Amino acid sequence: MANCPNCGHHLKLTDYKPNCPKCGVNIVYYNMDERLQEEADIAEIDHVRVQKKVDRLKSSFVGSKYALVRLGLSILPLAMLMLPLASVNFSGPFIDQRSTSINAVTLVNTVSSLNFDNLFKMTESELVGAGFTDYAVSLFSILISLAMVVVSLIALIIASGKLGNIRNIFNNCVAIGAAAVSAVFFTRFAGEINSVFPEYFSGSLKFGAFAYIFSLLLLLAINVIITIKKPPVKYKQCYIGGIPYEEYEQMIADGVSMEEIHARMDKILAEKEAQRLEEQRKAAAEIKAREEAEMARKAGKTVEELKELAREAIEEKEKEKDPEDKSE
Repeated sequence: MANCPNCGHHLKLTDYKPNCPKCGVNIVYYNMDERLQEEADIAEIDHVRVQKKVDRLKSSFVGSKYALVRLGLSILPLAMLMLPLASVNFSGPFIDQRSTSINAVTLVNTVSSLNFDNLFKMTESELVGAGFTDYAVSLFSILISLAMVVVSLIALIIASGKLGNIRNIFNNCVAIGAAAVSAVFFTRFAGEINSVFPEYFSGSLKFGAFAYIFSLLLLLAINVIITIKKPPVKYKQCYIGGIPYEEYEQMIADGVSMEEIHARMDKILAEKEAQRLEEQRKAAAEIKAREEAEMARKAGKTVEELKELAREAIEEKEKEKDPEDKSE
């Protein structure tokens, strides 16, 4: 069994009552205020930590004009992938000439329906093996570039972290490098196949490929600018029992006892309560003053109205006398 928190008396199974049999203190409610205060401190500290994460998240997306530009440029490469990246023209005996435009949609469809066994067999061909090897490298490279663009967009969530800028620049460099490799190897693939079947196959890069790489370069540039400028994260001021969080942490680091900290919290809260009551008193006094002024205004108006009525009555009487005077 446990011991009494007040006197240390060892409790037995027969000590089922809430009070200690030796000192009589209520064990259940012993130091309840202190325990509640400690739990309140812990809850406020957890709130501060969550708030700081929210502030960093907000800063990553809309914390500055640079962050807003980066957010737009992070989405731009995905839009550029919808443009024609390349085109392939092929024909043959008993095959009508066909022209295929390649973009992100056709890439996804190609990968989802691609027979990798046949692709690897084609790379071993003596006739077109080099060309299809280049094709495989180009295909996987553009997929890696696309994956890094998506990763970069998701990584904006933690862009304001300690390694956020370095991570963003690394992701951009990988995406640019993979896109450039894909473009080079696609050009080689088209040249290799065209050299074997000059009358039946041709392929070329389209403006979408260059627009995609250019958008990645813009994204890299804004991330470099953010790394150099280092726009600060705007943290919301948080308090622990009325004490600013930074000051609270410093007091803990300096070894200030919790009794002193809680005493200062109580003082701050008492001052705030007194200020709140004073503001309420002033507001009530202002309302009362406005009501009294309104009543006085209405009372003054009523007196003026009575005077006006009396004046009109006197004038009426004088008018009634005037005809009698003339008849005489």
